[in-house]
Amino acid sequence: MDILSLDDLSGPVLVFGGPYSNHQATVALRAEARRRAIPADHCICTGDVVAYCADPQSTVEVIRDWGVAVVMGNCEQSLSRGLDQCGCGFEPGSTCDALSRQWFAYAANNIDANTRKWMASRPEMIRFNWAGRRVVALHGSADDIARFIFASGPEKDKLDQAASLRADVVLAGHSAIPFTQVLNDTVVWHNSGALGLPANDGTPDVWYSILTPDKNGFTITHHRLAYDYARTAQHMRQNGLGAAYATALSTGLWPSLDILPAAERAQTGRRITLSPVRIYD
Repeated sequence: MDILSLDDLSGPVLVFGGPYSNHQATVALRAEARRRAIPADHCICTGDVVAYCADPQSTVEVIRDWGVAVVMGNCEQSLSRGLDQCGCGFEPGSTCDALSRQWFAYAANNIDANTRKWMASRPEMIRFNWAGRRVVALHGSADDIARFIFASGPEKDKLDQAASLRADVVLAGHSAIPFTQVLNDTVVWHNSGALGLPANDGTPDVWYSILTPDKNGFTITHHRLAYDYARTAQHMRQNGLGAAYATALSTGLWPSLDILPAAERAQTGRRITLSPVRIYD
């Protein structure tokens, strides 16, 4: 496994997942990071820079110019290897499977060779020390880049994975619904949600998070991000990507719930409210 070890970090860290070829949302988050005075070397992307939306090449260019650290997602892995599907493991014949074949083919045809090379060079894991904790950023799980980990999943599984990673804080992506769990009062499993797609909560907002240290520990806050989703959706339709995910950008509802466990499926259309999570030394 390719692992990138960063220098120790101090100060706030901004985390985001899944830009998903959403140029407008990516530009909006970069502006938000600048407004908050969080430098690029304190921003972490948990992968899948390219996916559902219509601007794969320009989204990668924004991310690269910004200079943030990026974990390899399953989409980067599949695209860099020249595969014909995203590697999410969707059930054959399912709605997610059918829709993914359309957007993946579009993405594959709309990135250049240099972008594929950049994707291939992304680490599968990023390690750094921060606020006295060992932090690991990855895409899916410790044992599978494309494994979906949700809040409703077994806590023991998350604890076992954190132990195998030798991590106090795990920053994960892939599942696109934000949550933070403190396990056994010591281990934190955190998913910032996705930047390129709403969280199936009936709002068009996308998500990022900020980890802020202080002298007694640190706090994790989840943040909504408003952006010009209408422009993103229009560009998707203009490029023949169909209505399913373009509509989801405005309704905030996913076109398929195939991947969701029962608990997360039951929350469909309910506005997500996440309080700050405080972790003490």
